Amino acid sequence: MILTLIQPDIIWENPSANMEAYTRMFNRIENQVDVILLPELFSTGFTMQSRDLAEPMEGTTMKWMSAQASHLRCDLAGSLIIMENGNYYNRLIWMRQDGSYGYYDKRHLFRMSGENEHYSHGSKPLIVEVKGFRIKPLVCYDLRFPVWSRNRQDYDILIYLANWPAPRRDVWLALLKARAIENQAYLIGVNRVGKDGIGIEYLGDTMALDAKGQIIASIEPGKPGLQTINLSLEKLKAFRKKFPVWKDADLFTLPD
Repeated sequence: MILTLIQPDIIWENPSANMEAYTRMFNRIENQVDVILLPELFSTGFTMQSRDLAEPMEGTTMKWMSAQASHLRCDLAGSLIIMENGNYYNRLIWMRQDGSYGYYDKRHLFRMSGENEHYSHGSKPLIVEVKGFRIKPLVCYDLRFPVWSRNRQDYDILIYLANWPAPRRDVWLALLKARAIENQAYLIGVNRVGKDGIGIEYLGDTMALDAKGQIIASIEPGKPGLQTINLSLEKLKAFRKKFPVWKDADLFTLPD
């Protein structure tokens, strides 16, 4: 399966400008891909102005995602601010080229920035399937919670779409590696660069790791860019068969 990872410098609280910028970046993708991944809150940056910037599910950004997925003939994923039934969500959308979609509402809200005061948390994970790969997409702070990220033999690729700040870069790198190893899955972390509207700096470190925790592709830190990768399901299955750690895994039960 072929995926393109997008590492942008998000324009603060300006969805239309960001969508124009992403469209230009998409034009740089040279060959057909199966999936394009954008970071967390790709249209606004990590803002707490949820009430002012939220869109309905039939809003402009959703329509743009659908149009881009159809035009590029691939799946397109990223999170944005959605208002639904009086609640505001940091909602990851997995848009398919036929206009259908799945979604995941970020479960772990970053209380140190007050995210839990401006958004409602989700409770249901999402698994999507593309080209035989089972994919579990999560959002940013979810990375710190291994039980929520746990592979119950239900996914082959674990994805984190993030706005992860530069001061905690070492944590990002360490946890991406750990989640890949402990779950025996491909791991993809997609992050932004630049400074946001409140002066927080981001270095990106967008990358893909294999099930051994080895980096197999990355985008240069601190610079906007994109990277296309090709993942092999056969190699992953062969490694799991040769080294079946999953057979000795503990069971966990999560509360709602």
